[in-house]
Amino acid sequence: MQLAKIITLANAKVRLAFTAMERSLRATGCLAPLRVIPYDERRFELPADAEWWELPEVIHWLRAEKAHPMMRKYQCLLAAGYQYVDTDVVFLRNPEEVLAPHAGFITSCCHWRDQGHTTTEESRRIFAAKSTTWQKTTFNAGQFACDRALYTFEELKRTALRPEYVETCLRLRWHDQPGLNLLVHHSNVPITNLTLPPYSMESTWAGDYLNGYEPYWRDAQRKPYLMHWAGMPKDAPRAIDRLFLEFLTAAEKAEWAAQAEEWRRAQQAKKTSLRGITRRVKRAWQALVEP
Repeated sequence: MQLAKIITLANAKVRLAFTAMERSLRATGCLAPLRVIPYDERRFELPADAEWWELPEVIHWLRAEKAHPMMRKYQCLLAAGYQYVDTDVVFLRNPEEVLAPHAGFITSCCHWRDQGHTTTEESRRIFAAKSTTWQKTTFNAGQFACDRALYTFEELKRTALRPEYVETCLRLRWHDQPGLNLLVHHSNVPITNLTLPPYSMESTWAGDYLNGYEPYWRDAQRKPYLMHWAGMPKDAPRAIDRLFLEFLTAAEKAEWAAQAEEWRRAQQAKKTSLRGITRRVKRAWQALVEP
């Protein structure tokens, strides 16, 4: 495929992650323009090589449907020749070169081994009706590429609003991943996962490298071309984090550390609150059943 643009989704909250992602992209030599879908109204100043990308008809429709803001990624399905990445990604190789030999819809995640968070009960039934090996084509909605537009806007609306699709594509409260998987599969575009044979690229998820990464990347052809920190806690330093941190200045690293500490405290507060609720429920139950 010929890569025409890089797409991401962002707001001011993820400015630092976006900064590292953008710098890593340019460090690979990739010159493709960067388009940023606004997650919400909290925008920030973009570098000269990036611009906000908003399709008003898509945004207004999703807003009217009260869809999760992450579903704004559905804009990608109307475009051609792009690489989409979440902001918690850094590039290790030039995506223009990596994607050039491939066609169709391309991903490089390892969700084929674990379909968690990629489907709903409704979409699993739809996938299973089409293939007994549907698991190998599920993908992470934080990194994918496609050489063609899969829908027009009207086709996208009509598909997402189908009675058997609407809960997954528009009503899901948590995120966009099952909906995006369902819409891509419905389009019948050929799906290639670069971590499966014959390519067998090493994992692009940082969580697979808790004990280091260099030994896995001795074969340059199998080295991942990007690294994704999806679902990784901010307050647990890992060796692979240096691939992200090296693209931040000293001041930005300090800001990132402060954000990580704030995240840790918030998580601890949630745990403390949950334990308190559990104790109160237990005491209430004991008061109810004890004589």
